[in-house]
Amino acid sequence: MLEVEIREERPDDIAAIRDVSTRACRQQEADLIDLLRANGAALLSLVATLNGQVVGHILYSPASVGTVRGAALGPMGVAPEHQRQGIGGKLVTTGNRMLADQGCPFVVVLGHAAYYPKFGFRPATAVGITSRWKVPDDVFMVAILDEDEMRGVSGQAQYRDEFSSVS
Repeated sequence: MLEVEIREERPDDIAAIRDVSTRACRQQEADLIDLLRANGAALLSLVATLNGQVVGHILYSPASVGTVRGAALGPMGVAPEHQRQGIGGKLVTTGNRMLADQGCPFVVVLGHAAYYPKFGFRPATAVGITSRWKVPDDVFMVAILDEDEMRGVSGQAQYRDEFSSVS
């Protein structure tokens, strides 16, 4: 098993995060990360390091459903040569746990339908939360971190405007 460290992003990680994000995803995701960070909208930004090198990154930004504030997961990426080794899972598990510990009631994600359910995500429409984008129900998911706070909450998930400005 790899000795991967998960920690919060530091200023000297920015170039490596951009490199990992561009190679793992697309240029648009790297641009979105930079834009969210520049606008102070990085609620939580974690890196995965292996032997001191950044090999993965996850960003959470503010999101809301009605008057309840939670988080949106993404972008998240792992360097192609380190994928399918559990690094992405460690990022998601650690990030969601840290947000839950901070009192965050939910996390929404637009992602792979076969991947995110392993981490407690389920189709958001099953609990009355909808996406502002036209996407299949099984790729827009939510992890409820505080059942009491989310009881009876429904409506459209509102993401930061930066998500619509990067294409």
